[in-house]
Amino acid sequence: ITVSKRWRESLEEKDYVGFATLPNQVHRKSVKKGFDFTLMVAGESGLGKSTLVNSLFLTDLHKDRKLLNAEERINQTVEITKHTVDIEEKGVKLKLTIVDTPGFGDAVNNSECWRAVTDYINLQFEQYFRDESGLNRKNIQDNRVHCCLYFIPPFGHGLRPVDIEFMKALQDKVNVVPLIAKADCLTPSEIKKLKERLREEIDKYGIKIYQFPDCDSDEDEELKRQDKELKWRIRPTATS
Repeated sequence: ITVSKRWRESLEEKDYVGFATLPNQVHRKSVKKGFDFTLMVAGESGLGKSTLVNSLFLTDLHKDRKLLNAEERINQTVEITKHTVDIEEKGVKLKLTIVDTPGFGDAVNNSECWRAVTDYINLQFEQYFRDESGLNRKNIQDNRVHCCLYFIPPFGHGLRPVDIEFMKALQDKVNVVPLIAKADCLTPSEIKKLKERLREEIDKYGIKIYQFPDCDSDEDEELKRQDKELKWRIRPTATS
């Protein structure tokens, strides 16, 4: 009894070490190790992909990029390039990998120009599966593409065949987020009409784009407001 009493008293003086602290332990371990995030940007040249990425993460990922002339763009095939940068904010480390697809949509004949992209994504899944199935799983690098920002030209009257085929090819592999590129060159009414047209065509062709998950009832009110606003940006009729 005396030993049990002293043991309980020592627990009261120190931090609790039971399974109830597991979430905190996992959180501390994850923050210390850092996170991996791979973002793919796709769309034809000149739509502001690099500018958006640099603005989002306050870094210059394409400072050494070579700009091609018109003739070189016509003859260029779709390539896959990777840029990795380590970002730290408030003690949280993030290994950010940006996968770019130069040459996509720039050729005269863009039939199956997404093939190189889907092959790359499948290769990363296969590599991760092999690493997870191996004996040494300590230092596995997750190079799977987690999200794809697909840039849609602001000029035009909706989705082009290449837009439809590309998003349908990726919808079951990656979280696809379509963006209207350079929307600041359109008036508010033009943006509204274009977004309505794009939503109608996305539904018409059965394209599955990323849907923001619902917040839990006990989440912070500010987070609920932000989640509701993001859903409204995609579909103004959403009320959840």
